[in-house]
This record gives sequence, structure tokens and C-alpha cells, in this order.
Amino acid sequence: MYLTTTESAEGPTSRLLVTSASDLTRAAECEFRVARDLDAKLGRLPAVDDEPDAMLARTARLGDAHELAVIADYRARAASPGDVLEIARADRAGLDAIEPYALQTLEALQAGVPVIVQGTFVDRDHSPASDPDDTAIAFVGYADFLERMPSGAYRVLDSKLARRAKVTALLQLAAYAEQLERLGIAVDTEVALILGTGEHSIHRLDDIAPVLRARRARLHRLLRERLADTEPLAWRDPGVTYCRSCAWCASEIAAHDDVSQVAGLTGAQWQKLGSVGITTLGDLAAVDDTAAASVASASGIARTTLDTLRLQASLQAQAAGAAAGSPPPVHVRAPGALHTLPAPSPGDLYFDFEGDPLYTEHDPRQWGIDYLFGMVDTAADNGVGQFTAYWAHSFADERQALIDFLADVEGRRAVHPDLHVYHYASYERTHLRSLAARHGVGEDIIDDWLRSGLLVDLYPVVKNALRVGSPSYSIKYLEPIYWPEARVGAAVARGDDSVAEYVRARGLREQGDTAAWQQIIDDIGDYNRVDCESTARLAAWLRGLAAEHPMPAHHAAESAADGDADAEADPRGPEIDDSPLRAALLALAAGPDGLPVTDAERTAEQRAYAYAAAAIDYHRREHKTFWWEHFDRLVAPLDEWADVRDVFVVAPPPGDPDAHHDQSPWGKTGRQRSLRRTVRLYGQWAAGSRPSVGGRSGPYAVYEQPAPIPTGSRDRSARAARSVTLEAVHDDHVVVSETLHSEADEYTALPVALTPSSPPDPGQQKPAIEAWGAALVEAHPDWPREPVGDLLRRVAPRTRSGGPLAPVTLAADGEPDRISAVTASLLDLDRSYLAVQGPPGTGKTHLGAHVIAALVRDHGWKVGVVAQSHTTVEHVLASIVEKAGLDPRLVAKAPKTGADPADYATAPYTVLGKADQLAAFAAERAADRAGPGRSGAGRGGYVIGGTAWDFAHPQRVGRRSLDLLVIDEAGQFSLAATIAASVSAQNLLLLGDPQQLPQVSQGTHPEPIDGSALGYLSAGHDVLPAELGYFLAETRRLHPALAEPVSRLSYEGQLHAHPSTSTRRLDGTAPGLHPVPVPHSGNATESVEEANEVVAIIRRHLGAVWHDGSAEPRPLSDRDVIVVTPYNAQQQTIRHALDAAGLRGTRVGTVDKFQGQEAAIAIVSLAASSAHDVPRGLDFLLNRNRLNVAISRAQWAAYLVYSPGLTDALPHTPQGVAELSAFIRLTEEGGIAN
Repeated sequence: MYLTTTESAEGPTSRLLVTSASDLTRAAECEFRVARDLDAKLGRLPAVDDEPDAMLARTARLGDAHELAVIADYRARAASPGDVLEIARADRAGLDAIEPYALQTLEALQAGVPVIVQGTFVDRDHSPASDPDDTAIAFVGYADFLERMPSGAYRVLDSKLARRAKVTALLQLAAYAEQLERLGIAVDTEVALILGTGEHSIHRLDDIAPVLRARRARLHRLLRERLADTEPLAWRDPGVTYCRSCAWCASEIAAHDDVSQVAGLTGAQWQKLGSVGITTLGDLAAVDDTAAASVASASGIARTTLDTLRLQASLQAQAAGAAAGSPPPVHVRAPGALHTLPAPSPGDLYFDFEGDPLYTEHDPRQWGIDYLFGMVDTAADNGVGQFTAYWAHSFADERQALIDFLADVEGRRAVHPDLHVYHYASYERTHLRSLAARHGVGEDIIDDWLRSGLLVDLYPVVKNALRVGSPSYSIKYLEPIYWPEARVGAAVARGDDSVAEYVRARGLREQGDTAAWQQIIDDIGDYNRVDCESTARLAAWLRGLAAEHPMPAHHAAESAADGDADAEADPRGPEIDDSPLRAALLALAAGPDGLPVTDAERTAEQRAYAYAAAAIDYHRREHKTFWWEHFDRLVAPLDEWADVRDVFVVAPPPGDPDAHHDQSPWGKTGRQRSLRRTVRLYGQWAAGSRPSVGGRSGPYAVYEQPAPIPTGSRDRSARAARSVTLEAVHDDHVVVSETLHSEADEYTALPVALTPSSPPDPGQQKPAIEAWGAALVEAHPDWPREPVGDLLRRVAPRTRSGGPLAPVTLAADGEPDRISAVTASLLDLDRSYLAVQGPPGTGKTHLGAHVIAALVRDHGWKVGVVAQSHTTVEHVLASIVEKAGLDPRLVAKAPKTGADPADYATAPYTVLGKADQLAAFAAERAADRAGPGRSGAGRGGYVIGGTAWDFAHPQRVGRRSLDLLVIDEAGQFSLAATIAASVSAQNLLLLGDPQQLPQVSQGTHPEPIDGSALGYLSAGHDVLPAELGYFLAETRRLHPALAEPVSRLSYEGQLHAHPSTSTRRLDGTAPGLHPVPVPHSGNATESVEEANEVVAIIRRHLGAVWHDGSAEPRPLSDRDVIVVTPYNAQQQTIRHALDAAGLRGTRVGTVDKFQGQEAAIAIVSLAASSAHDVPRGLDFLLNRNRLNVAISRAQWAAYLVYSPGLTDALPHTPQGVAELSAFIRLTEEGGIAN
């Protein structure tokens, strides 16, 4: 960015500010920095430069090398040398010098050169001045690659060393694509990043352009404001964003003694404290107990959190006033946490990694090496013992180092079974996992270490037990307390220095200077040894503090019982052995050289085999991932996992600090063998949570130490956790029932949180998947004739006739007869699949019920119905009987386990006693061939319903015994569950909509086998490809004016309203989507401002004449309005506002509760003020699927109530950018149908 001035004798002097795509990137990171840079260029204050960053400089060098490699690849693939044109760079700055190269780029584009490198753009009219006093803004850009596609359009590509796409890079691509459009050049609909892994990360331009427009407008507004001002931008100006880490921010933080110096202070807390006038560290330290209550209430920071920050600020203020060289003050806030350290053992080890994140070898997909595994043991006098180093200078070395390290520790465990391996912070724990996964060795050993509490992280002990007057809790900031001379005279003193020195050493070794290489390696080894010894000294110091602060009596009792806890208190879950099939399937998925193939380069068959291998391992990974995360939560500070989905943090509800939790006495009723109690807990679920009442597997109640129950873990720092039953879920509280642990006395202590329940036992699903996978291996190189193989390869459904799917023709009433078309296609299937995508209001369940009824009644088919939930299955079965008229004697399902029999008293189908009776029912119906019968009886056909557990169970449903398995809500049904259930049937019918609420998974998988079956089949398309099934394109719910924005949002413009929707009318209100911006600030999950607007919208419509097209016109009532919000807190706020206004008939709930419901008017309230306030980020709040479901509840009009601050954000992921772009389009005037 630079400013040019042009003087003219004929008029006033004009200024031109020249910007580039990198300015967008810098503004996205810190607007204050961009503003101050411009202030410095204008001479308003001296410039401040960032400190040199060796890692950043190295990254830039590697990035240049990566770009050169991409150019070389283009040249190697070019038909002739002229097919790749490199545009030179100007040898001096200034638009006049650059414009000849921009002209050369244009000429090459117009000539159709296949690949243009460093395509140059100069746009003097990028943002013209609005008046003589304004400053025009120009744009200069250099696109790494412009590639001509087969269509003749040019695709913009950029080479990035990163392993995944970064949103700032996407903005640059979109900016260059915009320049192509300006020049009249055809632009491809997609852009791509050529990543350091060699993969092309491809993105739709439409998913980026709206965010680019919003970010650029914000940047230009900022720049013009700075140009018009005469003073430098003030620190903490509310109009810009701050990173709090760049040189400009750091200098202002120091100059103003800013509260940002307080350790652990988040960006949101920084803003909230500033909003109530607390801007300095001294301000926060000065808040006393009397003022704290009002500060907490006004700022929206929880009192307990504020008290912690106050204490931290007070200690740091004391440190700042102490004599130079003094250790920071220490406050012991929770003595019990100190006593969670294991008893010392003569075998104890202290461990630390050194790693280089930018190291790679021949495989560009594999980055990062841990080049040193260092540990010190315990000396005979219990002091610090010998240092052991396992070095790794290649990935092969790294694998061997891991094997040797694990063997060493296991050998020491054999001698000292009570030893522990101590480390500081989570890096060692997480990297041991990732190394085991990378190299395929030691997973079971590391899993055992994690489960048994062998690894002891001292960081959470420090954070839970202490507050230290230091701006950081890095171990190096703690060393002045217990080892002040630790780093004196060290050749390597910081982790970044270690990496830089290691890279330098590798270079020296390559040059043959082995002596210099060895000296640096020795220095790095000394640095690592000091880190390990520091960990040992920290543990000893903590034990000394524990001796000075006696163990609380309750904690001592619990500690005495620790280690003897029975299986009831040690929830490790079932062990599921890996299958040898996985290796065989991965071998089939590999390339000719036996190496894995990237997803972009895979054939359909290779992808299917890779997914099959992931399916074999699916349940083991679901369980392993869950338990790793579960045990991590029991150790980590609560605020680090409070926003994880399905976590309920126990706390008084906002605005009602006097609300109290209550509990029943412990007791027994009926045949209960254990004492139990019922507890009402106030608090809040994390965003996106889907709590389920009852069920076999409830959430875990987590108890802080000292806990009333055994921890069941050798890690004494871990909290205790116990599975409970969720009895009820309300807006601001839950009710749980809890049985008394066999080794605990009755207690009144309450949990601090509820955490996610463990994955259920997979039952027969894993054997079913293995049987299916074995058939794939056995049939290779052919494919078995079965449906899932076709689905995974995304091939068109195989038919008996060999022809395409049946066309949709018009029925006698002139309507498209999709029921007949789907039925005919299913009858023609040859052990394959068929998919039907049904957007909101298109009659998916109606179609499914009538198709199933016709197949059973007219053709004697045996049909199964499966879904993610019992409720969904039961709804389909009821529709088959009540809407499609099938004899209820032919339709059966067992109740959900633990369900109240009264809930099934009026079920319209046959209710079995239990799921094990499914086989008997099927055998009896199949044998019933006495005659034509009534409604299909006598033809041998039937319908049974259940879950994947039932259809994978061969004693309940025989293998391939069904003619058809119908998967309802297949957009929420995982591929793994699809495979498991599919073994029961010859053919599959997928019914659902991947554009609505998605499948939820707990595990981390090598392939997205946890994603939905229908979503996978759509392969990134919003609409199912026509050759794979049917898209129900007509909604009978949404008015045409409302269907249009919904269609653009989620269905590629292919959804339209049925003519019948036009017969509806609400007098005085235009149909369609109506954005309602409501400015507010500081709101995270509830907004009174939006709640008041919701009330106002409803009041404006009450009494208006509503013509619903099926009855006499009537006045619109509050019952004709539905309000949807993403957060339970906002649901409660709106509920209170509606009740106070007398609007008790209006339904209010979250998206998850209202899927399938409808109303004349839907109001969507997003509650959050800005991206900084949003829990879990904008990816959840603005999720396109959730917005689709929310808006499409409306028949006539939808009101989108939101804060304009939401559109100022820049998400952190490409998916988030796509979601924000879709949201911006909804709010833009041109994107609304009125």
C-alpha cells in the first residue's frame, strides 16, 4: 500500500492510494495495524516494525521454492514452450512502471495462452473518489497462475505452502477473478489453491465473492477515514479490530498498561471489560469485591471468571512493582489440585519433544517432524537423573525413535510399575497420538498410557491450583520461581531458536560441515535437557507447595480410595479390535506403486475401497476418539472445553443469579437395587448441542476435585465423572437422575458440567461391515452386485433392464407422478440403490409411504425402514398405514428400549414386544400367501422398522432377506451405518435432504465415512445429480417469493413452489424473505433487542387476514407464527418477551426442534452481535443447512432478524467463508424476493 499525489495546474491536487490483495489479508488479521501503517506513511507518527521472524522468513523461502516447482510442473506438461508464459515484474514501483506488464497479461489472456504465470493487474478505477476532497483507491495484483480451462474460461490459482486452504488466500483469488471480469475475460466458476501437499483445493467463486465485497468495502472505508483524519488512530478505537500481537498492538499495550497483558484474557473478555471502562491492568486489579458484582453484570462476564481475572491482574500488578529480578508472586487458590499429583516414584520420567512443523520429504502430503524425543529420569537420591535423547532426522528415523522411546518407557514400567511420565502442556500427549497414527505403530501402548493416567500434564495442575503474577503460564515464565538460573548462558534459549538452529544444522550437514552440525545438535540437546529438567524441578516445587498446604479432608478420603476403583468408576468403554480387512482394502485403494493416492487423483474404485477400509475401522475410531477426548476433558481447565457440542456447564441462568439447583434425597423405589437421586441443574448447553432424554447412554456428570466419587484413573489430577440419565431438558435447566457409586457415601455435591455420552455399543454393526468388506476383497477385481459398492463409486443405479431410471410423467390431474416413477425404478433395480432428495415441503414422507405401500401391496415386497432415530422410523410407519392405506398387520416395529408402553398404545401399526421378535414377524408374514387378501395381505410382503442395530443383526433381520431397505432422513445417516444396515437387503432407497440438518459424529476418521450417505452421493452438489435418483423440485409449503431465496441458498436455483402455494395470501404483507438488521453489541447467545423486534413483528401482523388456501380466510393469530433461534438462551429470552406481550401461542425453539414444522410466518433470530461474540464461531451460527431449515418453516414470509456486525467478520475456514457468503447474499437487497 502506498500513496501517490498528482499536482495539476488546472485543478486541485489529486491523491491515489494504491492497494493490493495483501492489504486485504493484513486488514483481516488486524485493522489497527493497517490504519497505523497508513498513519505512519502520512507522517503522523514514526513507523513500528515487527521483530524479525526466522520461521516466517523460512516459510517464505519454502513458498518460493514451491511456486517454482509448480511452474516446472506446468512446463513439463505443456504441449509447447509458449503454452506457459511468465510475466516479468517491474524493476521499480509505481503504476506507470507496472502497467506495461498488465497490458502484456491482457494480451496473453485475449490470445488464449494456456497458462499465465504472475498475471499482473492494474486497476486505477478500483474505487473512484466520490468528490474532489476524496481519495481514489487503485488496485495492483499478481496472480500466481491463470489457467485456461476446456470451456475457454480462465481459472485463478495460487500456490501456497500451507497444508490446507486459508481464507485470506481465497480472498486474494476472488480479487484476481474480479479483475478478469473487469477486463472482459471469461472466468471459471471455481478457483484453486495449489497446496504444499500438491493437492488442488478447489472452491466455488460464488462462495467467496460476497465476503470479498464486504471485506473490501470495510477496508476502503477504513482507509478513507484515515486519509480524511489529521491524527493517528487512537488505541482502542471501537471502529477497528485488533490482533493484540503485532508490533503496533504490542507497543500500545505496553504504553497504556493495557488489560490485554492479563494472562488468559480472551479477545471477547478484552472487549467486554473495555465496554465498562476497564482498559488497563491496574483498572482490573483495582476492582474490589463490592464492585465485582456490578462489573460482572454490566460486562456479561461470569462472576467466577471475573474473580479469576481480577486475581491474575492483582498478582501481575504486584510483580510489576517488585524489584528487578524478583520472582513473580504465587497464590495457591486450590490446594486440593496440588495433591492430585501422583506419589513420586524412583522410575518417574520427565519428557519433552522438539519439532519442526515445516519439515517434509518426498511426499508433499506429509509435513512436520519431531526431531528429538528427550527425557530425564529420576536419580537415586530422587533428584534429576540422566538425560536420554532419541533423535530423528527423517520420517524413518522418527518412526524408529517412537518405537525405541515406547520400548524404553515400557521397560522402565516393568521395573517401576508406579512410574509416571511428566510433561508440560498438551503438545506431548497430542503428538504421541499423531505419531502413532502416522507410522502405524504403538497405538495400543499410547492408548493404554492415556487410559491409565501414565502421562501427567503439569500445566492443568498449575492452572487449577495456582495463580502466578506472570503474563504467561509457559514453563519458561514459571522458571524464575523455582529455577531462576535455568537458561543462563544457554546457546539455545527458546523453542523457535531450537527449530531455526536445527534447520541451520541440517544445512551445515548437507554442506559436509559435520563438526558444526554436531555442535548445534549438542546445543539443541542441552536446550531440550533443560526443558526436561525444568519439568522435573517444577514437579518437585509443586510437591513442596502441596506439603505447605494440607490436603482437604474430603480429598484425602477420596485419594485413599483412588486406584482401587471398580469398572463402574473407570468408564473405558468396550475394546473393539482392528480388522485385518482394513489393510487388504487399503492395498486395493493404493496406487500402482503401493502408496496412498490423494482424493483428487483417485479413481472411483480406489475411493470406494478407501472408504470401505475406513468403515472397517469406524467404530473403533469413534470409541477411541471419544475416550481420548473424554479423559482430556477431565484434566483440562473447564473453560477450554465449555463450548464443545453436548457439554452443559452448570451455572445460574443469565439474569437470575438467585436460581438454585436442587436435589432429592438418596433413595430407592420399587425394584431398584441402588440408591439414586434426582438433581435439577441450571446452566447452558454449548451451541449445536442435541441433548436426548432417556436412552441407554446418558451424559457424564463431571465433579471437580475434591470429588465425592472415585476418579477411576491413575491420573489424580483428573476430575471424577459418572454416567447419569437425562430425565428432562428445559430452556435454562436440566433434570438428571444419578445412582450412587458402590464405593461412595451419600453426598450432596453437584457436578460442574455434563459432558457427552459415550458412543453406544455397535452391536452387530461391526461384524456386518466386516462381512461386507470381505465380499469386496473376495470379488476383486470385480465388484459384488450389491447396493453400497455402487453408492460408494457414485455409479448410476444398476437396473435389470439395463436402461436409465424411469422418467417422471404427468398423472391424470396434470401433476408430475413421481410416486409411479420411483416405484417403477425400484422394481427395475438390480441389487443397487436409488436416491430421492426432498427439500422442505416437497412431500418426501408422502412419496416414501406410498411407494412402500405399493411395493408391499401390489408386488409382495419385503421392506425395512431405518433411520437415525426411532421417532423418524415410527413417523414413516404411521404414514404408510394412515396415509397410504397399507394393512397395519403388515407393518411392525418394536418400541424404543426403555420407552413407556403408553406411548405406543395408539400406534397405527403392529407393536412388537421387543426387537428380537422382528424375525418371527417377518417369517409369519412371508408365509402368508393364502390369497390376494385385503390391502396386500396374502402376498407375503411386509414392512418392518428399526435402527441400524436391528438391520445389522442377522438374528433379527436375515442377511439380504429384504427386497428393499428404506433409509429415511438419509442426509443424517452415516455411511458407516448405511453399510452395516444394508446387508439386510437386496436394494436401498435413500430418502432425505443433505441440505438440512447434518449427520453428527464424535470420531476422527481417515475418510469421511461418518458423513451422510446422501451427502456423499451428492458429491458436493446442492442438488442430487439426475442420473443417481430424483430431486423433488416442488415445495407445497413455500410461497414462490420465499422459495426463490431458499432455492438460491441451498438448491442451486432448482427448487420452485407448487402452484397451490400461490393461493395463499396474507393481507398487508409481501411474501418472501425480509432481512431485519437490528444493531446491538456485546451479545453472545441472547439479545433483548432482537427479542423486542420479534414481538414487534408479530404485533404488526396480528389480525391481518390469512388466506391459507384450504379454508375460509381468518385473522392471523400468534399461533400462526414460529420463532427459530440457534441458542437456548435466546429461546428463553424470546419466550419471556412473548409471554409478557401476551403472545403465548407463538412457538419458540431451536432449529433442531422445529425440523418438519411450518407456520404462516417464521422469524429467525440469530442473537449474536458479532463474530467476536459468537460461541463456537460463525460456522455454526450461519450454517447454510440450519438457515435453510429455519427460513423454510414459513409458508408466506420469513423474517431474518440479525445484527449487521455479523457480516463484518472473516471466518477462519473456507466452509465458514462459504456460509458467510450465503448469508450476505440473503441480506443483500438484490437477493430478496419481496
